[in-house]
Amino acid sequence: MTNKKIFILLPDGVGLRNFAYSNFHDIGIEKEFDVIFWNNTMFSIEDLGFKEIKINNAKTHPLTDVYKIVKIQLTLNQFIKKTKDSIYESYKFPFSYRDLKFTIKSILVNCLILLNSGKKGLKRISHKITFEERKTLYYYQSKQTLEKEKPAMVFCTNQRQILSVAPLLAAKDLNIPTATFIFSWDNLPKATMIVETDFYFVWSQYMKDELLLYYPYINENQIIITGTPQFEMHFNEKKQTSKQVFFDKFNLDTNKKYICFSGDDITSSPDDPLYLKDISEAIRILNTKNHNLGIIFRRCPVDFSNRYDEVLKEYSEIIVPIDPLWKPLTTKWNTILPLKEDDTLFSNIAEYSEMVVNLGSSTIFDFAAHNKPCGYFNYNQEFQLDNKWDIHKCYKFVHFSSMPNKNAVFWLNNPNEIAQKMDELLDNIQSQEIILNAKKWFETINQHPPEKASERIWNAIEVIIK
Repeated sequence: MTNKKIFILLPDGVGLRNFAYSNFHDIGIEKEFDVIFWNNTMFSIEDLGFKEIKINNAKTHPLTDVYKIVKIQLTLNQFIKKTKDSIYESYKFPFSYRDLKFTIKSILVNCLILLNSGKKGLKRISHKITFEERKTLYYYQSKQTLEKEKPAMVFCTNQRQILSVAPLLAAKDLNIPTATFIFSWDNLPKATMIVETDFYFVWSQYMKDELLLYYPYINENQIIITGTPQFEMHFNEKKQTSKQVFFDKFNLDTNKKYICFSGDDITSSPDDPLYLKDISEAIRILNTKNHNLGIIFRRCPVDFSNRYDEVLKEYSEIIVPIDPLWKPLTTKWNTILPLKEDDTLFSNIAEYSEMVVNLGSSTIFDFAAHNKPCGYFNYNQEFQLDNKWDIHKCYKFVHFSSMPNKNAVFWLNNPNEIAQKMDELLDNIQSQEIILNAKKWFETINQHPPEKASERIWNAIEVIIK
């Protein structure tokens, strides 16, 4: 009889939405898998009625984080050499010298980069990570758990977390098949491949080609195209409430049409409040011309700042804030975890908004699933909060080259044209063409039909363990 016990390794909270809140678990149970979440988050999976084994006091080797930074820098250098494209430089985080500890760390990283340039040096650093992690208590505890539980496979929910390395090494050393899921559409060009596994689950043929380009040591037969469970919620009727119920719950006006402003974090868009102000001003103009519009403001889930307060107050007759349902478990950003109810909330915002506007966000695909267009801001503010930041740099990032048609979004190139462009879209002059192009982009970056991603993942797992 085939062993069907599958460990779903959750090294951090980013996998909760895809693998704990989607249909993923239920489909696994329907296929008679014994699904156990190997949980390193502060969130209790048992509260969802699922099996879990908690990981306690997971700690990497003291040098591992240094080696990880070196590995990312060296990998990006290889990308630049291979593609002859300097855009990869922009993915490098600046070194910090704010105190003695950070200064020593930055000097050490720079020394290791100089001593390990080239492919052989990168291989050496990768070996250092695995060598040091095999010496940790975390590795031995992971190995003990695997020896006791004897899972048929360990499936890691994202490829970028250094805390995944020890348990995956333990699985490999026990000849247990391992796989990882590439978490986001922009992760591979950023050199966030921290783990090495037997199999790699990707969103699309486009992502598979990226993986083969950036990591030539990975064989084609190790890569499995599944799509991502991230968008399944938009095709689940159980996630939808009636318009009346939704509007009543958030005190929305049923006589108004709403535009969703989807916020970014302060690093990605330091001038975000100013863009919210610009679109609010445009709405105010349109409302003097026989429109009746409002804005649903959904902030970035990890942004609890007060930076929007002045704009929200100034345009209170237009803007209705609907905060994401995420819970901060500590003060660290990576322990701000989504609640299951946020899927329903976000899906309904997309359904009952006319469109979404933001800065280069993947929410274009969430709204395309509801046949709604997306607008990208494409101009710098006259008085920037951070003079080193440039919005045009954003759209040069590698993942935007996957856009098959530049008209997959409507571009907001200056604040003075926002009102006119939105007027045209609301009158349906261009919106259908934009939605069609957005859907083609969606098909490029994510395997269709999107609602079958979890099923495809489980089908692949079944083949692997057999």
